[in-house]
Amino acid sequence: MRIHFHASPVLVLCAALLACAGCNRMPGYPKPGAEVARPDQVLDFPTLYKQNCSGCHGENGRNGAALPLNNPAYLAVVGESNLRAITAKGVNGTLMPPFARSAGGMLSDQQIDALIGGMLRAWGRPSEFAGVALPPYARDASGDPAGGQKVFVAACARCHGADGLGVKPVNGKSAPTGSSPDSIVDPAYLALVTDQSLRSLVIAGRPDEGVPDWRSYLSGAGAHALTPQEIDDVVAWIASHRTASPAQPVSQTPMNPPAAAGKENR
Repeated sequence: MRIHFHASPVLVLCAALLACAGCNRMPGYPKPGAEVARPDQVLDFPTLYKQNCSGCHGENGRNGAALPLNNPAYLAVVGESNLRAITAKGVNGTLMPPFARSAGGMLSDQQIDALIGGMLRAWGRPSEFAGVALPPYARDASGDPAGGQKVFVAACARCHGADGLGVKPVNGKSAPTGSSPDSIVDPAYLALVTDQSLRSLVIAGRPDEGVPDWRSYLSGAGAHALTPQEIDDVVAWIASHRTASPAQPVSQTPMNPPAAAGKENR
């Protein structure tokens, strides 16, 4: 005798629901809250900075190839509006690309705001510069190279040498702490930087390399912060060493001159 069991539709439905309930515990199944946000929804400053800026400006805004952004003096002088324009639109003639979508980049206006606000909050020290006469970030007026050489000798020679070629150890004596053996007037270097880059460096220094800002170059009697004119002149003197063709021409001399080759074949 055969016995037929007829499953109740209700029981079938319950079994299906139980089977589905176990699916979210399968290996590899995303857990609640593990969904990855869309790139344009990321507004976290550390994340945005790491993904877009750290490659050139260094981790935590220092020790990169480009000018450090973790520099209160630079942030005070460049100002929020200039910093936003540079970040959004980039800088023509340099390796600084535009990051705003409106200029061909990948970041939304909200993300640009998050980057700028994050830099200023994390690395700015506005109280340190309250009441300080800040030099202009950019200047249209050209400086005087002759005057700039005098300022350079007084303010910069201790670390860079009077000729800008760097201070090297002499007679076994170490060079001054913080000095650079690299030339700041080398044509190859100057071919890679703009006058504005030089100006930013002169004004803000490089705290990650022990280079002071415009307020601390001069010492002793009559010491003062560099004036806007002195900054203009120093930049003009450094830039005056720039050449149109900084690269060295490749030698056209053959490795085995025909005459020598002829002698070897005799």
